[in-house]
Amino acid sequence: MSKTLIRGAKVLGGEPQDVLIDGATIAEVGTGLSAEGAEVVEAGGKVLLPGLVDLHTHLREPGREDSETVLTGTRAAASGGYTNVFAMANTFPVADTAGVVEQVWRLGQESGYCDVQPIGAVTVGLEGAKLAELGAMHESAAGVTVFSDDGKCVHDAVIMRRALEYVKAFDGVVAQHAQEPRLTEGAQMNEGVVSAELGLGGWPAVAEESIIARDVLLAEHVGSRVHICHLSTAGSVEIVRWAKSRGIDVTAEVTPHHLLLTDELVRSYNPVYKVNPPLRTERDVLALREALADGTIDIVATDHAPHPHEDKDCEWAAAAMGMVGLETALSVVQETMVDTGLLDWAGVAERMSFKPAKIGQATGHGRPVSAGEPANLTLVDTEYRGRVDPAGFASRSRNTPYEGRELPGRVTHTWLRGKATLVDGKLT
Repeated sequence: MSKTLIRGAKVLGGEPQDVLIDGATIAEVGTGLSAEGAEVVEAGGKVLLPGLVDLHTHLREPGREDSETVLTGTRAAASGGYTNVFAMANTFPVADTAGVVEQVWRLGQESGYCDVQPIGAVTVGLEGAKLAELGAMHESAAGVTVFSDDGKCVHDAVIMRRALEYVKAFDGVVAQHAQEPRLTEGAQMNEGVVSAELGLGGWPAVAEESIIARDVLLAEHVGSRVHICHLSTAGSVEIVRWAKSRGIDVTAEVTPHHLLLTDELVRSYNPVYKVNPPLRTERDVLALREALADGTIDIVATDHAPHPHEDKDCEWAAAAMGMVGLETALSVVQETMVDTGLLDWAGVAERMSFKPAKIGQATGHGRPVSAGEPANLTLVDTEYRGRVDPAGFASRSRNTPYEGRELPGRVTHTWLRGKATLVDGKLT
């Protein structure tokens, strides 16, 4: 079994330590560890984190391999410091049966760059009319624990209640895409001053907030777990905060782009800024940052949504919604949360590794950097600053809103169970 000594890394941003990896496991953490028989990675000044976990990734396979495949998506994940991702169900065919989720899970195993845990659809075909095979997907080899119709809202309250009741039996969780469909018909961007000036159909905050309010009450009534995907408004923050104060079992995520970007960017009519939910106002951005810092929002999730060039390089109204995010997420979090003093690196580890792993029951991930734990790790050069160049992305798609923007931080190494998947910023 191979050995690697990570020398002088600031574990979770703390004092420099050495970390010895032996095979798939962390053998020892301390200072002045022997490098005998080990490959040495000089990590002085860099921050060592547990491997990141993304609870919201679109890998597109099966069916839209022109956008992304499990292989290219997991390579992008490793480039961004991730060792585990949860793959959303809106594929073609939809991941609403044991057969499809097992296919995605096996493709993840074959890739070798990142563990992939499929998310099962809540309803058949994402149509919102009939519950999918939740139990069969959970009992499959993929062991699905998270269910979502992401891309669409489970808008029927009865269906949502039944899903919450069903998954309670095996401590599963329903991850809701909070979007009241009637309130967002024809919507193109956030409803507000900018949408009025541009003459684009507005996407009101209440379309998100009303579904969250309903679903936290349903979760309380049933006594089940509900997770809110890509929370984006200040009002949504207050509803989740209220629900948690009542003891309701709700968790919530925010995307990196909702922590940084605002609807003012839509003035350019550049479809790279078209996303679901839409970019909101500066007030919303600041509320999201504060909520992530104080724990009202539990985690950061990328909502990595790759699209081929032709689906974005067109007029605004016809463009697909979504942004790639796996390879830039940690940098955006450093920019918005660490460099602003809202979080330290231990807080980043909590929100990008420990908590998402716990919510999704990702065995072996989101573990402490200590002896005896799986060697799922990422090393970050936090002093680096550079401009984002999508030409260097491992993802098959290039629809990033950060092209040419200077961001801090760079993942230099990623280890999956002791195997280096990224070395000096290059995939192995």
